[in-house]
Amino acid sequence: MELAEAGRIAQERGLDLIEIAPTVRPPVCKIMDFGKFKYEREKGEREHGKKQKEVEVKSLRIGFTTGKHDLQMRANQAKKFMDAGDKVHIDMRLSGREKAHRDLALKKFHEFLEMIPMEINLDLPPKRLPNGFMTVITKK
Repeated sequence: MELAEAGRIAQERGLDLIEIAPTVRPPVCKIMDFGKFKYEREKGEREHGKKQKEVEVKSLRIGFTTGKHDLQMRANQAKKFMDAGDKVHIDMRLSGREKAHRDLALKKFHEFLEMIPMEINLDLPPKRLPNGFMTVITKK
């Protein structure tokens, strides 16, 4: 129907003419109370938001000289984070003369990843940074 006629009918009924789909030809409109329309749309968005789980990124920092037991504790901590559904950002910092031994540090970084007591998925492969290495892992 014509826009002018739809506007007249809406005015006679004491309602509003609301454009639902402006991009289609011809545009789709509804005759209804605007307050009710707005409430229903917000209610749908609230319901949709409840179903989404927000994934957090937790961080762990390890060092080149960190002992085996401390690395095992960090690995267990990473498992707990992933069991909760979070991603884990692992960072190995190298300082001073440690930077000269990047190959040994990378080997230790991979050993740490193998210590994690579950199947992991590398979202970001180990990346070399100016002061160490980093990666992001998730649960498989």
